[in-house]
Amino acid sequence: AVLAACGVARAAEARADGRAGVFADCTDRLNTCCRALLDPTVREALGPSLLHGGREAFAGIVGRARAARAREVARAQKGPSLQADDLIHFRQLRAQAVQGGLDLDLMDGDDISRAVGAAESAAEAGRTRRVFQLTGYDDPVYCEASVTVHDFDIVLDMLVVNRTPNTLTNLTVELATMGDLKLVERPQSHTIGPLDERRIRANIKVSSTETGHIFGTVVFDTSSSATKTYVYLNDVQLDVMDYIRPAMCTDQKFRAMWAEFEWENKVAVNTGFTDLRAFLAHVVKQTNMTCLTPIEDGLESPGEGGEAPPTPTAEPGEATDGDAAATGLQQHPHFLAANLYARSVFGEDALVNVSMEKKDDAQGRLSGYIRIRSKTQGLALSLGDRFSAVQKG
Repeated sequence: AVLAACGVARAAEARADGRAGVFADCTDRLNTCCRALLDPTVREALGPSLLHGGREAFAGIVGRARAARAREVARAQKGPSLQADDLIHFRQLRAQAVQGGLDLDLMDGDDISRAVGAAESAAEAGRTRRVFQLTGYDDPVYCEASVTVHDFDIVLDMLVVNRTPNTLTNLTVELATMGDLKLVERPQSHTIGPLDERRIRANIKVSSTETGHIFGTVVFDTSSSATKTYVYLNDVQLDVMDYIRPAMCTDQKFRAMWAEFEWENKVAVNTGFTDLRAFLAHVVKQTNMTCLTPIEDGLESPGEGGEAPPTPTAEPGEATDGDAAATGLQQHPHFLAANLYARSVFGEDALVNVSMEKKDDAQGRLSGYIRIRSKTQGLALSLGDRFSAVQKG
């Protein structure tokens, strides 16, 4: 057995025909096996781990691979969600019909959904959370906006209320953007009577996942004065989570992208959580990421690719023994290393490595770092701000 292990190590280290050698952890594993065969004390200490622990880890990998294949088969049998002859609605090209001072939504799909009662309470609650107050209650014009994100474009539905007893003429909402946002069409001018209201809609095109801001002013004339009045609007900051989608990738692809991407954002772990897995589950849920590390308690997500999650790595740029790392994650409650992955709607990859440990003090706080890498600086900075915001729970 020792000669066989030595022969495997010698064959693995050979670099014939331009083939690259093995990783350092493979030779370390063979060295450990040889020591277990030669030294009785080492055999007694490592025997259960090598015989039973390795078998359990391999059974877990096989089980996850079978579950991934089952999900792939179920997804293939599900059939297409859209047919080839389905209509495509372009929001920027459709006109708004004004009847009785109200803007009517002419989206056929929305009308059918309202008719059959398909609107869910969760969607209504999400729409309510995206309402931003743009002006104060003491301003002559009260304005609030409802932001609806449709992947590549943003619809800004603004409610403008005239709180004065005078008629406001030439009322215009002048918007400006900062970041990779572009205003498609400027809102038109309106005349609003005393204590009357209007709904103004603006379309904004998004070209990247970088955090953007929308700001502007309300300009209007009054019948009693010829001077223009300006009311400044509060900024609307877009959430980067609207463009992040959970995804899957293999361990080799994750390491290759980790070595390729040059932008990195390092965020220190500063949280009130005292449980490692609870904190990781909270971060995965709040950031729309997929946990690639095979951890129990349902942290791993099926994602989109239907592949088995790769093994955890304390340092994504280096290779580790997958079975030993997975076993260590499940048996040692004082440290945790996990890889997270997501992809934006623009095809940008986001790589995250969470490495943390539980301190041995009385409070049992968590310490460590969350490293974020991406091809663009804006995505790395935006995700870093998101991780810093969700750590408090």
